[in-house]
Amino acid sequence: MKNLIKYTVQETISVRDAIKWMSDSEVEICICINDKDKVVGVFTQGDFRRAIFEGMQLDDDVGTFLNDKYISVLKNFQDNEVEKIFNETVIKQIPVIDNGYLIDIVSKDEYYKGKEHKHGSALNNLVIIMAGGKGTRLDPFTRILPKALIPFGDDPVIKVIMDKFGSYGMRNFKISVNEKSRMIKAYFHDHELPYSIEYIEEDKPLGTIGAVKMIEGNIAEPFFVTNCDIILKTNYSSVMDFHLNGNYDLTLIGAMHNFKIAYGVCEIENNGHLISLNEKPSYDYLVNTGVYIFNPELLNYIPENEHFDITNLLEELRIKNKKIGVYPITEHDWIDIGQWTEYHNGINKIDELKVGKN
Repeated sequence: MKNLIKYTVQETISVRDAIKWMSDSEVEICICINDKDKVVGVFTQGDFRRAIFEGMQLDDDVGTFLNDKYISVLKNFQDNEVEKIFNETVIKQIPVIDNGYLIDIVSKDEYYKGKEHKHGSALNNLVIIMAGGKGTRLDPFTRILPKALIPFGDDPVIKVIMDKFGSYGMRNFKISVNEKSRMIKAYFHDHELPYSIEYIEEDKPLGTIGAVKMIEGNIAEPFFVTNCDIILKTNYSSVMDFHLNGNYDLTLIGAMHNFKIAYGVCEIENNGHLISLNEKPSYDYLVNTGVYIFNPELLNYIPENEHFDITNLLEELRIKNKKIGVYPITEHDWIDIGQWTEYHNGINKIDELKVGKN
């Protein structure tokens, strides 16, 4: 029997609190209960994304967006019921219900522990890691080390990133290098890793994605592009499914991030008359994490050997009416260690970021 408390939330709590609960409890599903402790529905990362697309507010009750047609099994379930769910869906945690009450959770990892099981087809897409920048936001640390080699727990951040992609089957990496490239190459030379690693040499700074142009002609499938200081807890298989099923040319992973204003915000009329004073408000925005999926055809829009940023590409694609998707994740599943504050916050989440945790 699991510790069911970490799975259950009241249907009246906010979406913001529900997604924080999932992140803090390291679960992928919230079982929403009423004031009589009966299950009224579930709320998952997928439900969070659907709610984002429907224009929800994070302070809305989670009960407004829960799924009341959720998949579950009854108390005396058969193994073939569970295996059918695990084999035919992306579900990893199944509620066990008895007379409307949650009595157990069947976890996919625990269910198949010690049993032979094919966990589904792995991704084999190329991953490009952009590691050519100076890392000025982490000065003076990056006067000595390239930001890709900043320690994050027992490993440099670039290895943490690679291991996360590797946990979904991806083994083929290309790393763009410029600043302190010899140190990055020396690290991989001295450490045997189960990956194929090639380097994209930048003779000069080429912006956030200019160096990606250099793989043109050598790639036929969609590929991931990520900054070297971004760690995500998201499920990359789900992101790729979203990209392919949506027929997107480019998919951007965006994190719903809350910004708090430390001051009272004045709303005024044209003549300077105060209408209202909103004391220390907070706002939610879906922000770019710096992780993308590109279709190979996008390389045609990147100029050769020129400084070119992702913003330039997005504007070009918008003009050409190309299809751009945004895959939302929660702010708790995104760590941008390129900032000192986030770096220190991220250190506290190292255990959550171990391979296999989503």
